[in-house]
Amino acid sequence: MADSFQKFDLTYIPSPTQMLTVELVPQSAWGKNLRSELSKKDWDRLRKQTYEAAAHHCEICMGQGRKHPVECHEVWDYDHRTYTQKLIRLIALCPACHQAKHFGLAQIQGKEKQAITHMMKVNGWTERQVREHIRDAARLWNQRSEHEWTLDLSWLESVGVDVP
Repeated sequence: MADSFQKFDLTYIPSPTQMLTVELVPQSAWGKNLRSELSKKDWDRLRKQTYEAAAHHCEICMGQGRKHPVECHEVWDYDHRTYTQKLIRLIALCPACHQAKHFGLAQIQGKEKQAITHMMKVNGWTERQVREHIRDAARLWNQRSEHEWTLDLSWLESVGVDVP
């Protein structure tokens, strides 16, 4: 519903307080994302408002990409009792942070080293610390991927988008 579409709170001022972590979505959720679930119009509106709310800077490292400043990333909460993957917000990430978040995809694309280097820089970690974090994320992914997850997109209603 275009008329009831809510804007995000644009008073948010990003600061580099978050750690850059790997987020590996359960296998049952591969290929499911807002861009594929929403109309192009709704997706474009959401992502552009996310960029604007973050002043077109990465919400983790405050950086920007060369080709385009930021990309829109979905933040999920996982309920391990009900196996529900709930969308809780969108954030703006520079392409390098976004690549690290989706480390499995970075590996497939042959960009593993760039993602590791960026995580080392942003978090002040050694390569060993990054690799330990990746191993922990992979263990969590294996546990989550043993189950079929349900997507909860009810957050969309808070920004005036009909849940598909």
